[in-house]
Amino acid sequence: MNQYDDQKISVSPILIGLMGSGKSSIGRRLARHLQLPLIDLDEYIVEKAGRSIPEIFERDGEPAFRQMETAALREVLGQHAVIATGGGIVMAEENRKLLASHPPVIWLKASPEFLADRIDGDSNRPLIAAGDTLKKLQALAAIRYPLYEQCADFILPRGDMKKPQALQTIIEYLAHWQATQ
Repeated sequence: MNQYDDQKISVSPILIGLMGSGKSSIGRRLARHLQLPLIDLDEYIVEKAGRSIPEIFERDGEPAFRQMETAALREVLGQHAVIATGGGIVMAEENRKLLASHPPVIWLKASPEFLADRIDGDSNRPLIAAGDTLKKLQALAAIRYPLYEQCADFILPRGDMKKPQALQTIIEYLAHWQATQ
């Protein structure tokens, strides 16, 4: 029990991080706890496009997907919901500015090694679909970690942290964040 357990949290957090860090799964738990809808940006894009992310990448290329991602982010920001972004959301400067204007942004930080163990062989992730998953994640981390850090209001180091503990830590942060606004 902590000082925030009985406090009603009424913020709309945004989750960022590399693929496999738990944005969708922790986002679902967080949304349920906060009694908010979850907007999973990748699912939102797939629904609007009528195609899977690998199909979008194959047919239209990554730049087209990134444009869809920015448009989707613009559409959902400001809704009272938990937003789970895609791992590459921070690649566009416009997206970083949008995220900065809608705090709190929570970075689910996990090592490439932890992530590789979780997602190796996942064919629904075009950036790691073929080849050495760990090397690809290390390369993505080198580029994206500074951008995640730039956008994050709070960094949750996942490590071996189980989802219930991660959820509790996020809830405590959100309650504190809300109390100080």
